[in-house]
This record gives sequence, C-alpha cells and structure tokens, in this order.
Amino acid sequence: MRFLMMHRLDESAPEAWNPSQEFMEKMGAFIQDSVEKGILITAEGVHPSEKGALVRKARGGATSWTDGPFTEAKEVIGGFALLNFKDRTEAVEFARRYADLFEEVEVEVRQVVEYDELPAPA
Repeated sequence: MRFLMMHRLDESAPEAWNPSQEFMEKMGAFIQDSVEKGILITAEGVHPSEKGALVRKARGGATSWTDGPFTEAKEVIGGFALLNFKDRTEAVEFARRYADLFEEVEVEVRQVVEYDELPAPA
C-alpha cells in the first residue's frame, strides 16, 4: 500500500527553513535507510509559503488565488514523502520515527487511493 506523509512546521520558526548540519546528516541517514529498505518512493521539502500561492474554488463560485505567505496559518507543509508499507500500522510507526528527527513537527499520514479501489463505472 502507498501512503502519503506530509509534515507541518511552524513557519515562524527560523530553524524550520534553515536546518542545522546535524539535522541534515540525521535526515540524510534516515532517507538513505528508507531507500535501502525499499520503503521510499519519493520525498521532497518545500519552500516557505511566501514563495507559494493558494488557489480556491467555492462551489458555484469563481476560482481565486492568493500569494503567500499565508498569514492565517501558523503551521504549513514543510515537505512530503510517498512511501510503501504493508499497512497503516507500519506507516504510522515510520511517521513516529520520522517525527523524532525534529524538535517540533506534526506529521499527517494518509493512504493513497489505488486504481483497483475505485468503483467500477456504471
């Protein structure tokens, strides 16, 4: 099963966007181990929201967009990973170990909908 893991950081925390060398080494080793175990499909960090945009479409309304930063959000997505696990329990355990790399972080784990799970066309 594939799982999407997204981590959220406090955008106002300087270390969120300027990680220490020690953190980078720990993260590099964690990623390398995940690759070697065949768990990791892809993983990326993202820039702060000041370099992003938010696109909104309300039901029956027009599509609008707003440039970042997103002042209403304290925590923003700092990165994501797509991973392979046999079940949700394995995915959550991996996310717990991943979260331990940070001082403060929130990690969301979501199972990816596979094509064969979709209902058959009528």
